Amino acid sequence: MRHRKKFNHLGRKKAHREAMLSNMAASLILHKRIKTTVAKAKALRIYVEPLITKTKSLNTVEEKVHAQRTVFSYLQNKFAVKELFTDVAEKVADRPGGYTRILKLGNRLGDNAEMCYIELVDYNENMLEAKKPAAGAKRTRRGRRKSTADAVETPANNTAEQAADNTEADSKE
Repeated sequence: MRHRKKFNHLGRKKAHREAMLSNMAASLILHKRIKTTVAKAKALRIYVEPLITKTKSLNTVEEKVHAQRTVFSYLQNKFAVKELFTDVAEKVADRPGGYTRILKLGNRLGDNAEMCYIELVDYNENMLEAKKPAAGAKRTRRGRRKSTADAVETPANNTAEQAADNTEADSKE
């Protein structure tokens, strides 16, 4: 019975699962984005986010060396460790967590498995550009209520209201 066992075994034995997650984590760090199934992506997120957290707030050389050796024991790829402690660590230094993003793509043709991209959040330039609003861009409002900022009348609104009042007055006469 699997009572209170939370992580997904992914249909593999422990050694195979750890090797697969290690390889996927190294690929994610090196390429910044990989395509995989949703179940593997969720398992990979749990595996890789603590490793990224280990790159932050290292005060001394001893702490940095210890963290690098700890991460290397998980990844077994010195190029991925170097990338993680140089480029990725700089980008995620001020982020409090949530270093990965899962973007669902749809189902795979062969076996109908649910596919997705898993990527490092700070490396998707398209989403970073879209997140920055333009200098004078207006926000859209979906509600019917008007806030105090929206209640300020503009001259264009006054002319429309005056025209409506004039038509009501004409219809009463």
